[in-house]
Amino acid sequence: MRGPAHPAGHPQRSRGIQSFSLIVIDLPLSFVHHKLPFVGGCFEYLLQPAKLAQEYLHMQVTSKKMNKLIQFGENVEGHSIRVLNEREIRASAGILFLATFISLMFVVFKNDFMPIKYVITFFLADFIIRVLVNPKFSPTLIIGRLIVRNQVPEYVGAKQKKFAWIIGVTLSATMFIFMVVVNSYSPITGIICLICLVFLFFESAFGICLGCKFYSLFHKGKAQYCPGEICDAKSKQDIQKTSGVQLLIVFAFVASIFLAAWLFNDQFSKKPYELFGINGSAKSK
Repeated sequence: MRGPAHPAGHPQRSRGIQSFSLIVIDLPLSFVHHKLPFVGGCFEYLLQPAKLAQEYLHMQVTSKKMNKLIQFGENVEGHSIRVLNEREIRASAGILFLATFISLMFVVFKNDFMPIKYVITFFLADFIIRVLVNPKFSPTLIIGRLIVRNQVPEYVGAKQKKFAWIIGVTLSATMFIFMVVVNSYSPITGIICLICLVFLFFESAFGICLGCKFYSLFHKGKAQYCPGEICDAKSKQDIQKTSGVQLLIVFAFVASIFLAAWLFNDQFSKKPYELFGINGSAKSK
């Protein structure tokens, strides 16, 4: 019975090429060289095409292994293009948003720039791995995959995500140069940081990839497999429609916030006292 065929780049195929070279080329050649040097030289000349073929096969196997490691997106059955899992991307965006936001709080309230420098460095490294190596080796995407591992994947096109992440690399690289290398801050770094926060928040909270929105402006081809199938124009279902009464409720809610701020500002501005008095008793001692 015939055994199962191994795909290209499989370790057994690589070992098979090496065994073929050892048995068919190297062993006979070494024997003839030892016994008949002149004939061995001719034999070696005649075997040059076989050696070149062996080297070519080895290069092909190595190349296919590298192509499998260094690629963007996954080949999933039923999808004509490479895709990524939107759920782990949103989880990763949430992680990066939280880290960036907390580090900014250190800057705003303590004037401490050290946390944001670490975040920018790891942010840039993470996005470089995504774009230049393979998203499956991105640390935050790996963490995101672990978090949502029990959820059904939601596949999105890899091309528009790569374009969006190239924007992320550009923004984070600019921040890295100004804040880490030059060790400076300016309105430029502040605006870029705000843009990154907005991009990450929209991705994690709403599943909207703002960077992907610019994909169609620079590429003729239409983006495929967008989150929520927004690439395909469809009529809204009843559950998606918003009535005038609902909009009026939202308007009334926002107005009530401003009204509460005006009516209860004095009451809300009072500093709360400690309920159990732990700190107060400690200070009295």
